[in-house]
Amino acid sequence: MNTSTAKPGSLYLVPTPLDFGVSQDSATAPSQWLPAETLTAASSLTHWITENAKSTRAFLKRVEATQGLAAPLQGQHITELPRAAHKKGDHTPDTQGDALARTLLAPALLGHDMGLVSEAGMPAIADPGSSIVRAAHAMGLRVVPLTGPVSLMLALAASGLNGQNFAFVGYVPQEATERTQRVRELESLALKTGQTQIFIETPYRNTALLQALMKTLHPHTRLAVCCALTLHNQVVRSALVHDWKRGNGALAGLPLDAPAVFLIGR
Repeated sequence: MNTSTAKPGSLYLVPTPLDFGVSQDSATAPSQWLPAETLTAASSLTHWITENAKSTRAFLKRVEATQGLAAPLQGQHITELPRAAHKKGDHTPDTQGDALARTLLAPALLGHDMGLVSEAGMPAIADPGSSIVRAAHAMGLRVVPLTGPVSLMLALAASGLNGQNFAFVGYVPQEATERTQRVRELESLALKTGQTQIFIETPYRNTALLQALMKTLHPHTRLAVCCALTLHNQVVRSALVHDWKRGNGALAGLPLDAPAVFLIGR
């Protein structure tokens, strides 16, 4: 990676395996889900902007075991995104947030290549980091997305739903009445236009969401639930809602305590 002060560094968008929070005994080698080029790029970086410093250090330990690091873990410069980006996201342009992002990218102006990383998967997709990417473009830095797992795309491909027209809508409301209204809005859009609707939930609320979907959705709407993608307990289930309800066994065998992606459509 370039360290010359004569030329600005680049911003690398570094995907990570989707097993964040899995015990080390169950975690797979990063080479199972990240190609050699991605691991080589990650191993050569020493400056990071991250969603969570602890998970980034854990990721770098795994890279080190596979590929080695350009600097020891103690010598890695890891800066966390502000808490507001975690809680509210940073996908919408904001003058204050974008100015802070420029500050975090200051090492790149000194010639250091930098990595942007989230807890799992691709940064800035269903995770914070968009403000950093916007700032990098505004500063004239080269932005390099690296190859790795993206749970939303894996789920869409595995769902059997429309992959030509789809939308990721983030989280649905937690409150029951608001959630029901939002689910009906998304279902109406999906059935009228054929656009697949993709959403997620915090794992400890996955069961409640799935129960609400089965209660709210039309019997002939297709519902796909993709749990623990790329993990040892991965389960992908896609069926019409009336088939989900048969035998009252919809929840059986689904690891709903793991990250999940929900999709609805025709």
